[in-house]
Amino acid sequence: MSTLTEKTYTGTTSPLEKEIGFSRAVRIGNHAFVSGTAPLDENGRTYAQGDVAAQAGRCFAIALEALRAVGLEGSDVVRTRIMLTDINRWREVAEVHGSLFSQVRPACTFLEVSRFIDPQWLVEIEIDAISSSAAP
Repeated sequence: MSTLTEKTYTGTTSPLEKEIGFSRAVRIGNHAFVSGTAPLDENGRTYAQGDVAAQAGRCFAIALEALRAVGLEGSDVVRTRIMLTDINRWREVAEVHGSLFSQVRPACTFLEVSRFIDPQWLVEIEIDAISSSAAP
């Protein structure tokens, strides 16, 4: 059985992970944390330029895949953080969030930020989760 000091990590193909020194997701015990997730396609380019809802959907897909890679599921999500460059578009992202989490109902925060690393990104998303099953 794992102790609270054992960590499980997962990454993506983002070149920024090595440059910045971060993991896409980290699990320690029954807790998992998914880093700020940008709307990137499989080739590392911005996904759905100008479409905040599609970008949010892509961010959630990447984040939930990372969560599964460390042994948790979308039903384990307890908090989401949604950062937008235009807070006036929050309802577009809220609809995507609701389609994924209406039954889970995690704590959720929307924040406006001035910009992201890539100015084509309209949204970034973070996820925290807690599993009720034993750690790996």
